Amino acid sequence: MSSGPSSLRQDRISARIIDLEMAVGRLSPVQKMLLGTDGSVTGLLEVLTGSAVTIETLAQEVEAAEPVVAEELGIDPGEEVNHRVVRLLRADSRETLIYAVSHTPLKRLEPGFKEDLIRADIPIGVILKKHNIESRRDIISAGSAPAGQEMSRIFNIFPDEPVLSRTYRIIRHGQPLISIREAFPYNSFQDHRRVVIQTPSRIHLTLTDLSGSSGRVDGGVGITLDRPNIILEGEASHDITVDGDVDGRARRAAEAVRAHFGLGGARLSVRGIYRLHTGLGGGTQLALAAGKALCELYDLSASARQIASIVNRGGTSGIGTAAFESGGFIIDGGHSFGPGRDKTDFRPSAASKGVRPPPVIARHEFPSRWKVLLAVPNLPKGAFGQDEVDIFKKYCPVPCTEVHELCYQILARMVPSLVEEDLDEFGSAVNRVQELGFKKVEVMLQHPLVRRLIEEMRNAGAACAGLSSFGPTVYAITDTQERDIESAARELLQELGGEVLITGSRNFGAAMRTA
Repeated sequence: MSSGPSSLRQDRISARIIDLEMAVGRLSPVQKMLLGTDGSVTGLLEVLTGSAVTIETLAQEVEAAEPVVAEELGIDPGEEVNHRVVRLLRADSRETLIYAVSHTPLKRLEPGFKEDLIRADIPIGVILKKHNIESRRDIISAGSAPAGQEMSRIFNIFPDEPVLSRTYRIIRHGQPLISIREAFPYNSFQDHRRVVIQTPSRIHLTLTDLSGSSGRVDGGVGITLDRPNIILEGEASHDITVDGDVDGRARRAAEAVRAHFGLGGARLSVRGIYRLHTGLGGGTQLALAAGKALCELYDLSASARQIASIVNRGGTSGIGTAAFESGGFIIDGGHSFGPGRDKTDFRPSAASKGVRPPPVIARHEFPSRWKVLLAVPNLPKGAFGQDEVDIFKKYCPVPCTEVHELCYQILARMVPSLVEEDLDEFGSAVNRVQELGFKKVEVMLQHPLVRRLIEEMRNAGAACAGLSSFGPTVYAITDTQERDIESAARELLQELGGEVLITGSRNFGAAMRTA
């Protein structure tokens, strides 16, 4: 058995790939080859795809070597290097296969090599072969990270999807000639069909009627948000397994959908998630994503409303289900109320098993120029479980007079001003809603910091600020002064910690792609 330098290098590569699998999940044989090969990646891709591979240069410039690059290349910081960013494409479909960033010290290049490297869209392996340069590849590292905006655009994937990468050096005469980082999505080059789902989030402005005097109960108003998101991916499997499941919710949802439709199993991975029970609807989005992924893996067409009924979501508010399905500004009509009807008492969604999601009675595009700021303090989770059930029992029914005004604020002020994009009038209606019905109860039960956040974000210029669902998330809506509002929120959050996010509306529901 060989124990020379080549064998030792291969052992290091294999160990890095094993570590990467522990961190991100199972890798296909093709992915392992792309991460571990010490030969031409271009040639390997052409064999794998059955297509010629072309290069498109995205950036090319001579720059001073930063310390990390200088260390990789064994040169002094500040020395001139050629910085090149390319993507490797299938010639037949123009699909991006690999994104690569390289640095080459100019002082180590012959004139002809330098000319080809700087001027032409030629793979580095081809340049090396053209100039008869004998070299070897020394792999430094392999890892993964969220795609981010640039990679999301280049590969047409979601920003929170994982991207695999490796960094290696081309060594000539014992010195690094080129340092290269290559990257590709985790869901590329897989050996099984995969489904990837990105959910929206939502703010819940208010429940409409918890008086029960009209023969209906519940009802809700909400706005779908572009961020934060949940990313869930899956592939068919014998059993239901979920990596990254916060509280078993995704697994329970997938198992319920599997049993209901008689489907097979799935291996699901939660790649991105935000804090649950903070008023942003994460529990509903996660459950719906898990159920939807399972259905898609087995080519079953099932609506978000069907899945919500199976996984026991939407028993009080239908805003989360509608946000997943269509996005936008949403009003749902609640449930019939009384003996023999949908509901006979007041209770939250989690305690309303078997109650179907309410119908959406109005949906409208939310203005893209209106920004939404979220302040999420580091406070205990909003009411859920038995605590939430007890609050409904204690404070319901709410006075009919307040329900009547709520309906007026929503239908006579909020909706028309939304349609006409009158933010001041819309904001006034939202502010007044904080003082009415069950929303008044939710605000009253919050930590004093939450109520101060609402007040100070308004004082900083927000057209409105309020509590989303049972909190502790506070939202503010503006079209001009988001930085002032953000600063005011951050200053208050110094007391207990937390995060602030500037986002916007999302006028479509969950997004899905197959890989």
